[in-house]
Amino acid sequence: MNMTLWNEKTKGEGSLLPPVMGLFEHLHEVEELGEGGYSVSAQGGGDLLLPFAFEEMLCRDVGAGLVLPSLHLWSHPGGVALGLRDSKLPGAARAMDKLESRGIRTAVRHSGGAAVPLDAGIVNVSLILPKSQGKLDFHDDFRLLATVITEAVAVSHPKAAAQIVAKEVVGSYCPGDFDLSIGGRKFCGIAQRRQSQSFFVHAFVVVSGSGLERGELIRSFYEDAAAGEHGLSYPQVRPETIAGLGELGGPATTAAFCSGIREALARRATELIPSRRLQQETGYKLDYSDQRVKDAAGVLRERYSQL
Repeated sequence: MNMTLWNEKTKGEGSLLPPVMGLFEHLHEVEELGEGGYSVSAQGGGDLLLPFAFEEMLCRDVGAGLVLPSLHLWSHPGGVALGLRDSKLPGAARAMDKLESRGIRTAVRHSGGAAVPLDAGIVNVSLILPKSQGKLDFHDDFRLLATVITEAVAVSHPKAAAQIVAKEVVGSYCPGDFDLSIGGRKFCGIAQRRQSQSFFVHAFVVVSGSGLERGELIRSFYEDAAAGEHGLSYPQVRPETIAGLGELGGPATTAAFCSGIREALARRATELIPSRRLQQETGYKLDYSDQRVKDAAGVLRERYSQL
């Protein structure tokens, strides 16, 4: 599939986002380095599994009707999230230790996909929604998030948005059918996680900083994790296939991109209720510091880490 999302009208997409959604944000500041540069190797801080555990619990609560369908925007100061298959490579434990020694946190995530970097210049966008009765094609959810991200870019940079293509970028890290790219260079990948009553569809969006550096980070991880063995199945990363939106003529700061996401939903007539207001009006509260999120992180670590 090769499509320009900016001008595409997905069938029924207007009905896929509810008129009111919760908004949860956990964003880190990007370290400016001057000359338009940004740090992409910030020292890791905090448990890398907390954002995933948070979304696991939020998804469960959305399915139970305890909270509105929600949007989660988050970043991490410095980490690499592995897929389960990555963790089974012969040198994975040693490769993860090597990253940890550099201050780059590592963890095995439970959503689909392969290894991806996480840092303050990468915005993670998750839509947490209840399952629709009789809905079978999960690709609709991928298309929805891909279109929302394109619309977010279009808020400030319509020319860049018009060039966005949804198609696997061969040579990128965590490749998939719904990679988003401009000029053949990937800036976004999409994955999902489904529960019995709800699901979340998740995208990492490289906004500021060097795509090449991030690609090299993941390429080096796989080189170490393969431990010299041949014939193993893992992404053959070519760093030049990755870029940040700022390098591609799109928004160059995470603040600008996140503002575009909020505006894109507003243009879809979806009202976002910030988490603090949700707590005031409904009594619902969930944050990384909550014990059940911490417990969920422990469960994810035990269940998905094979190291």
